[in-house]
Amino acid sequence: MEPALREHAGTVRELASRWLDSMLSDPVVVQAGGDVVCSPVGLWLALGAVATGAEGDTAEELADLIGVAWRESAPVVTAVARDLAGTDSLAVATGVWSRSPLHEGYRIALPDIGFGRLADRAGIDAWVARATGGLIEEISVDVDEWTRLVLVNALALKARWRDEFDAADTRDAWFHAADGTRVEVPMMRREVPAADVWTIAGRDGEVTVVELPCAGEDPARVRFALGPRGAPPASVITAAWAPRDTGVPYEGEDVEVRLPRFELRTRLEVVTHLIDLGLDLALHAAADFGGMSDEPVHIDQVVQQSLIRIAEEGVEAAAVTTIMSWMSAGPEPEPRRSVSFDRPFACVVTDTSGYVPLFAAYQATAPEDAPDQGL
Repeated sequence: MEPALREHAGTVRELASRWLDSMLSDPVVVQAGGDVVCSPVGLWLALGAVATGAEGDTAEELADLIGVAWRESAPVVTAVARDLAGTDSLAVATGVWSRSPLHEGYRIALPDIGFGRLADRAGIDAWVARATGGLIEEISVDVDEWTRLVLVNALALKARWRDEFDAADTRDAWFHAADGTRVEVPMMRREVPAADVWTIAGRDGEVTVVELPCAGEDPARVRFALGPRGAPPASVITAAWAPRDTGVPYEGEDVEVRLPRFELRTRLEVVTHLIDLGLDLALHAAADFGGMSDEPVHIDQVVQQSLIRIAEEGVEAAAVTTIMSWMSAGPEPEPRRSVSFDRPFACVVTDTSGYVPLFAAYQATAPEDAPDQGL
């Protein structure tokens, strides 16, 4: 693992774990039957870039949220983004568009971020489409004359599996949804080395984790986690991004894995979640972003759009986190086993180290079939 990722992987996971309770109770997620996909590291990077321009109590509040002392946020965010970009097939980018004059020191502190003049959404949408390879085509916030600044972080992954599934082995099978219904879905099948399967002991029971590496020298790693029937989604998701060495590995022969093709999309209004996590000053007229601009601004919206697709060829995932500011008005060897993801499960995509959650998803309802990826 690269140095910055090694040092700050825990802070990303900490924010992700704290975020889960608010996220999973969000009406958008509840209405979707519990299905959700998000990007913990995308939110962390975006908040870190904003924290770089905060001062005083506002800066301390953001530092508590992201787990990085505010005076260190700029070099940390830059270093982590650069380390993440070393993951094969992963693109990482951040852009800032502003109507307010920005301090030169803020721009210099974030050398890898692109800065532009805020006129309308068209230029931002074009940037988002390029940054995500077309997986997400636009931001989903309204930009008006009161909008002073828009900061966007984009992550995109298009990667083949190191060992692809044979489409000829994909057959319809029953998926048992969280609400008790069952639906036939296309279920992929292949054998996985026992070394890539382990269990995590949690308070709600044992969670089985299967890791599928993508192709490349420094590949992303995709983990699927299956908890006990009725286990809370948060406990299954956190098991999926827990460090691998905290689990108990399988031993013995290869394991047959059955996994549905699926696609998930989620749009989250994150401000209410951040309030639950203790953010306050940054959202009101009392916010102090004097390190960014002399104009009085505060955070008005934080929106994250995320997508994940899993199919025989590989994985596609993208997340766009938009922060918009307004002018203030002021064991024994195991026998051969099979793991069938035929009921609610979690999916987490990590960087090549396996420690930083790039994307996290929970499939509670019958999966929507993923389209051909053309990877």
